[in-house]
Amino acid sequence: MNVTIREWKKTDAMSLASALNNEKVLNNLRDGLPYPYTERDAKEYISFILSSNPKDTFAYAVDIDGKAVGSIGAFRQGNIHFRTAELGYYLAEEYWGKGIMTKAVKLLCEKIFAETDIIRIFAEPFTCNIGSRRVLEKAGFQLEGIMKNNAFKNGQVLDMALYSLTKPCMLED
Repeated sequence: MNVTIREWKKTDAMSLASALNNEKVLNNLRDGLPYPYTERDAKEYISFILSSNPKDTFAYAVDIDGKAVGSIGAFRQGNIHFRTAELGYYLAEEYWGKGIMTKAVKLLCEKIFAETDIIRIFAEPFTCNIGSRRVLEKAGFQLEGIMKNNAFKNGQVLDMALYSLTKPCMLED
């Protein structure tokens, strides 16, 4: 299986809508995505990403043999955190447990550290999302701590785990 990350294409809208039209996927993401998730929603998202500032938004399709099977992105933070990016991702359910997202996370982090001034990438999965936590651990992220009662999702108060990956850097004088 050839896993790559690539720019979104308008033709990815159907596979994007299919992946996000799954409550198991949505239950592990932040709120704000419509359900059901339509092809029109997907086209709007793809247009938004393609028009985003490439110095602040690093968002790509997770591709297997020419088909978008998920999404991965890192988003530059502001103010004193401008050299930090928050990572987020999801994968269509039929591709879970195959090492695909671990590979995609590694590819994106390598790209960001090689091509930008970002020095820290972090992610905040729900503690109950064991699959996502394993992805981060296998990709080299370190658990920094558990944020108790940090989110309210689907009528429940949830803890979140804070993971990070840092780029070795020299402090400037």
